[in-house]
Amino acid sequence: MVRKTGKQKCYFCLNNQDPDYKDYSVLARFLNARGGIVGRKKTGVCAKHQRMLSREIKRARHLALLPFLSRPE
Repeated sequence: MVRKTGKQKCYFCLNNQDPDYKDYSVLARFLNARGGIVGRKKTGVCAKHQRMLSREIKRARHLALLPFLSRPE
């Protein structure tokens, strides 16, 4: 039996907003445990917002709002 799952909706399209580097708590949702950017297929973000998201995460990293790398202890 094959399950059909509904397509995930884009977080930013649903909330009618764009990613912003100043809102680092939202951006942190799209990082994995080691600090890498999670891909579109896992997060459900559309292509347009994924490009914007990666750019804003990189800006937040340069301003030290988000880590470049988290080392697991």
